[in-house]
Amino acid sequence: MAHSKKREDRPKFQSQSVRLMDKVRDVLRYHHYAVRTEQAYVKWILAFIRFNGKRHPKELGKPEIEAFLSDMATNKNYAAATQSLAFNAIIFLYKQVLDLSVADDLSPIRSKKPVRLPVVLSQKEVVSVLSQMGGTRGLIARLMYGGGLRVMEILRLRIQDVDFANGYLMIRDAKGGKDRTTLLAPSIVNALKKHLVGVKLLFNQDLDAGVAGVYLPGSFAKKYPKAGKTWEWQYVFPSRNLSQDPRSGITRRHHMDESGLQKSLRAAKNKVGIDKRVTSHTLRHSFATHLLEAGTNIRVVQKLLGHADVKTTEIYTHVLQQNLNKVVSPLERLYSELS
Repeated sequence: MAHSKKREDRPKFQSQSVRLMDKVRDVLRYHHYAVRTEQAYVKWILAFIRFNGKRHPKELGKPEIEAFLSDMATNKNYAAATQSLAFNAIIFLYKQVLDLSVADDLSPIRSKKPVRLPVVLSQKEVVSVLSQMGGTRGLIARLMYGGGLRVMEILRLRIQDVDFANGYLMIRDAKGGKDRTTLLAPSIVNALKKHLVGVKLLFNQDLDAGVAGVYLPGSFAKKYPKAGKTWEWQYVFPSRNLSQDPRSGITRRHHMDESGLQKSLRAAKNKVGIDKRVTSHTLRHSFATHLLEAGTNIRVVQKLLGHADVKTTEIYTHVLQQNLNKVVSPLERLYSELS
């Protein structure tokens, strides 16, 4: 995301009657923040204001910010990631919306960030789960495991992001606003092409019905207003139903909702009797772990996952099965004596 706009270029709010949260939303949209980020920032800014007796943020400062964030850690027991999100929302409010400086030495009590190992399926478990998933959701699950994608990365995939000739997927504006490429498994190519035939039919029906074009990121829609009705910009996994854009109010066809995929995964793992907690992210964890078990260089895995720091990728070395298979439990050595 481009957050380095010059101050004089920012939208100016002349009317004092404009509510603060309307300003927050306008500035967030000006900087092209995602809808979910907008919703989260608004939520935590409102929580901050309520925590301080609904006083205007201009009347508040370092002590009030630290008290709010510390309360999240000590009394509300929020996770470190949630506290960081609230912190970023408040900083955005002061710097980008109110154009006020914030103390550089903010030191609230921090939530503890526990180190948790990711849940990983064995290769046999992956096969058993995927074998229970058919149709579009089964295709999505296979693509996610085959390329290590996050759920929103696969759902936001556009036609032009699939490179059949070179065998990879282009992931655009992923976590951290970065683009990357990842694997497109050859075994799934035919199924994906067949799926796109149906998507093309749906796209043509929308064109004939005069349905507004697909959502375009950032300012692209202003520069190329007709691009939203071109084939290459359509979602690979469009929703069955039309919906209204929460920002523009335009009725169009968005991408599929992730809740259906989560339900299908849960049903599949229950059907085959897997007791682990399996989510869409479990497929990404399994992708990384299985590559490392196969001897893939960790830097390559880091690039495929889009991790900024290799230390994030190293967490998967703690759940490798390769070396554990060679270790004999001390209980086995004493088993004959115990029995």
